[in-house]
Amino acid sequence: MKNRTSKTILLNLLGWVMLLSVACKKRDIGGLQDISFPKNGNVFIDDFVGDMNYAAFAGSSLTAFKVDNNDTYNGSRQSMRFDVPDANTPTGSFAGGVFFSQSGRNLSDFDALTFYIKANQAITVNEIGFGNDLGENKFVVSINNLPVTSGWKKVIIPIPDASKLVAERGLLYYASAPIADRGYTFWIDEVKFEKLGSIGKGQAGIMNGSNVSVNTFVGVNTNVTGLISTFNLPNGINQSVNLSRAYFEFKSSNAAVATVNANGNVSSLSAGSAIITATLGGVQATGSLTINCAGSFVQAPTPTRPQSNVISIFSDAYTNVPVNYYNGYWAPFQTTLSSDFSVANNNVLHYTNFNFVGIESSAPTVNASTMTNIHLDVFFPNTVTAGRQLRVIVVDFGPNGVFGGDDTRHTTTFTTPFLESQNWKSIDIPFFSMLGLASRSNLAQIILEGGDGTSLYVDNVYFWR
Repeated sequence: MKNRTSKTILLNLLGWVMLLSVACKKRDIGGLQDISFPKNGNVFIDDFVGDMNYAAFAGSSLTAFKVDNNDTYNGSRQSMRFDVPDANTPTGSFAGGVFFSQSGRNLSDFDALTFYIKANQAITVNEIGFGNDLGENKFVVSINNLPVTSGWKKVIIPIPDASKLVAERGLLYYASAPIADRGYTFWIDEVKFEKLGSIGKGQAGIMNGSNVSVNTFVGVNTNVTGLISTFNLPNGINQSVNLSRAYFEFKSSNAAVATVNANGNVSSLSAGSAIITATLGGVQATGSLTINCAGSFVQAPTPTRPQSNVISIFSDAYTNVPVNYYNGYWAPFQTTLSSDFSVANNNVLHYTNFNFVGIESSAPTVNASTMTNIHLDVFFPNTVTAGRQLRVIVVDFGPNGVFGGDDTRHTTTFTTPFLESQNWKSIDIPFFSMLGLASRSNLAQIILEGGDGTSLYVDNVYFWR
């Protein structure tokens, strides 16, 4: 089962409230000549330029965007106005959408998207950029957490490789959420692609410019992440932007161990090590991803109990109940991180730097009053030292169904020699032995403790009878 952490992505940019029919320019029937796209960099200059359309993101306010003829930059006739709603507004919990050309533009002569922006207070726009086109979103470039004040300022978003933007439809997109649950308003004006000629050459990076190593198995796929490029702007500021994978060319140092495709997806093929690197525009990017493949993965035992006798928290063998997260990362003392993986379509929880971790199902809580046991499969890939413990804690949130107050819990401790390395251990704990648990009608947390900073695999977490 794939990991769901408490640090969820704020905005889902994959779904659309509006799917607009898009007319694309097509290749000449004879195949003799490609139809060219206009080299027009203007997006909004007093009004929209060319065949522009707007589509709101799913879950956003449909009325967030409007054209404003009162508050404009430098006396222009009109500006773009965005009203971010308060939190929990029924008509939309954030403001976000795409401004796109129906036919596409040739932007290969430009080196930046520029615009002026202001707000009615000091804010940060969560994400803004170009390349989001309601479709493939192939050449996306964005800035996260753009600071905005009450005075107009010019924003420059550099283009990492303009030669790729010969038929670009996504000319501007944005997504911004309330601050402290309160909405706000910001304006954008004079939106255009420019040839500034004074932007310093960008330094691209993968894995955020770091050299990262991961341990995998045959059949495990790993994505190259942290795709960035940093440019020196004319004002002297070093601006980092986030890039989509299509800007990069990826390479594996050992294709027998791991291959990487054009989307930066790495497939582990055999035992050994391979280093994934990348270039952008022929220039080597900083950072790398080292794949350390341990060979074939031994799966946890496949559960055989019928679904009717199970309430599943995490297992591909069953339908799982809603889970808040599989790793809450409870600061400040937790060190456990998640590096979950899937082998042969079976998902495995992988806890790294393990000291303790919490799995929570509190929205809603789980009524396991008809169940008799809890089950989980655990695997220690590293050496298990003598006296090593694994503590399994089951927590019931009590009649109020929320953390604190009437909560009860019970801890069951396992140690060596039952715990051993390189072998799946099936744990079944009967509820009758959990004397500290007053009820199991509002089960909400399963906590694992006793890690030594190494790794732990977990699969098939469920209650059963």
